[in-house]
Amino acid sequence: MQICGSTSETSEFRQASISSTTDLKHHPGCEYATDIDKPYEFAKTELISTFNTLTETVSVCKLFCMAMKRSQSSDRRPRRDAQRNRERILAVAKQAFSQYGANASLDEIAKESGVGPGTLYRHFPSREDLLAAVYRSEVEKLAVAERQFAETLPPIEALRAWMLLFVDFIAAKQIIAPALNALLGEPKQVFEGSHAQIWEAIRALVKRAIESGYIREDLDPIDLLRALIGVANVASIPDWQQSARRLVDILILGSRPIK
Repeated sequence: MQICGSTSETSEFRQASISSTTDLKHHPGCEYATDIDKPYEFAKTELISTFNTLTETVSVCKLFCMAMKRSQSSDRRPRRDAQRNRERILAVAKQAFSQYGANASLDEIAKESGVGPGTLYRHFPSREDLLAAVYRSEVEKLAVAERQFAETLPPIEALRAWMLLFVDFIAAKQIIAPALNALLGEPKQVFEGSHAQIWEAIRALVKRAIESGYIREDLDPIDLLRALIGVANVASIPDWQQSARRLVDILILGSRPIK
């Protein structure tokens, strides 16, 4: 139901109604015109009062609608801003932890993120909260990447791109996991959900590559992950990430169907 009309339309209607009533009172055929002067004046006053009230109601309605729109817009804006702040903090924190280790300065992370320390601590009350969030963010990237690569790349290229991203994930975990172990003791809740997401992603990519004929049917997806993790666990290799990336191409080539 629309109750909000323009003020000019309401005013015109009011004047027309009063004019009609005035015409009726002074109509030549009405012999009781003089007798009804007082009731008419009362009715006229009531009619004007009613239309004034209606005009005020229309104005209040318009103000209320405008306030609601502003409120809804302002509610959405902080949520978007807060999400952008959170994403920036996680991106900067990953770089800081990778460069300086788990003891990287949180104040510097906030500064590089373009937010104040208070904003950082509202999102991540403690260092372990931030570390855990960075780890979960990296796992989520793997899950999202699996879907994106599957939609945009040929099966074998999608598998290769995801495995290269997995190498970056291992590097981040090597820094984050020991810190979480030290801070939380046994952070099972942080890690237990990630294994299922990673497994589902690699399994879907390998299955797609097998069905397309690019990969041999007896390939176990977990073997690919174990090979990359094995290279990362060799402590004597300082540039293990470069070795792991080269290993990705070797694994892909070795997984071709035997002719």
